[in-house]
Amino acid sequence: MDKLVLRVIFLLSASSLCISSLLAQSKKVLFQTSYGDIKVELFDFTPNHRDLILNAIKDSVYQDALFNRIIDGFVVQGGEHDLDIEAREKENPNLQKNRLPAEFDDRAFHRLGALGAGRDANFEKASFLNQIYFVVGKVVTEADLNSLEQNKGITFTKEQRIEYLRNGGLPRLDKDYTVFGQIVSGLDVIMKISRLPTDSNNFPLEKVPFKLSEIN
Repeated sequence: MDKLVLRVIFLLSASSLCISSLLAQSKKVLFQTSYGDIKVELFDFTPNHRDLILNAIKDSVYQDALFNRIIDGFVVQGGEHDLDIEAREKENPNLQKNRLPAEFDDRAFHRLGALGAGRDANFEKASFLNQIYFVVGKVVTEADLNSLEQNKGITFTKEQRIEYLRNGGLPRLDKDYTVFGQIVSGLDVIMKISRLPTDSNNFPLEKVPFKLSEIN
């Protein structure tokens, strides 16, 4: 019981830190799941990805959507799966592969609870139009950050270092995948989902549907 209490306290404090460290943004979305609700603030400084998901809601792109790739200590991914995108595009090789150009901003990084856009191995690091993920992440050390700076040729800001060292995340994805939102309520829900049993291909053994809507 003591370990459970400590874990809950950690999640609540981490969520509070995420909220307080962000400037007020204009748009929020709600992920409704059978495990609880997840409220996410979208970043105005990644406007194209913000608008992409808002338009997707209006167009019912995520209707009957699933969290279909779950890796504890890494991400919870939802929307169209990589394998389905690859198969669909192989069937129509003459059609342009639609992607959204990357939007990188130092204020949008792979902290615990970050919302990012999935992509394939395209050179431009452009995003899929209908795949998202939440960062579950893991413990990060000073040595990890220093090594990433040297190997990737990037520099972590003071805020990023503080956040990663305090609450963990996935700094190795920074400047490679676009982050465009942050959980402001329901971090415990996504952590619970991240621990669901999966098969060898990281598919959850039971379907994990979600409904997505815009909220005030």
